[in-house]
Amino acid sequence: MMEDKPGVLNRVVNMFSRRAFNIESLTVGHTELPHVSRMTVVVDGSANDVEQVVKQLYKIIDILKVSDLTGDKTILRDLALIKVAANRDTRAEIVQIAGIVGAQIVDIVHDSVVVQMADDEEKIDDFTRLLRPFGIKEMVRTGRVAMARGAVNVERAPDAAELATGHPHRRADGQRREAPSKKATIDLTGEAG
Repeated sequence: MMEDKPGVLNRVVNMFSRRAFNIESLTVGHTELPHVSRMTVVVDGSANDVEQVVKQLYKIIDILKVSDLTGDKTILRDLALIKVAANRDTRAEIVQIAGIVGAQIVDIVHDSVVVQMADDEEKIDDFTRLLRPFGIKEMVRTGRVAMARGAVNVERAPDAAELATGHPHRRADGQRREAPSKKATIDLTGEAG
C-alpha cells in the first residue's frame, strides 16, 4: 500500500529498473482507506530476488506496506475485454462459449461482440485461444490484482500515530519502524521459482 502522492509510482518503477527486473504486470487502484492506493506488481524472479525487492520497496518513504503474495493462499485475477469478429452465423456460438467459461457479453453490434472475462491469467489465455478462430479484432487486459485468502490481511495498516507523524515509516516517537522480514502491500506478487 502506498500513499496517494505524486511521484510514488515513478519511484517504484525506477527501483525495479535500476535492479534490472522486468515488470510483467503492474496495477494500481484505490483501497478501502482514503488517500491510500494499492499496487500489485508481478515480476519473474527467485525467492531471494523477491525478498530483495521487498526490502528495497520499504526504503521508498510513501510505501506503507509490502507483501509477497506468491503462493496458494492468494486470490489472483486479471480482467480482459476481447472484441471478436461476429456475424449472424457465429454470434450464437461466441455467446455460448462465453457463457460456458463464465465470461460476460458487454457489447454486441452487427460485426462484433465484446466479451469481458475476470479470472486467473491461464483461464483468460485459454479463453482467448478458443476465440482466435473467430477473429480477435481487439483485446485489452489489465494487470493482475491479488488478495490474501480468508481472514488474513496482507499485513497491518499503519496505526494512527504513524500516519499522524506524516511518515508511515516512523512511529509517533520519531523512531523508524522496521520493515518486517518479508511482508507488507504494494502487493508484490512475485513469480518466484
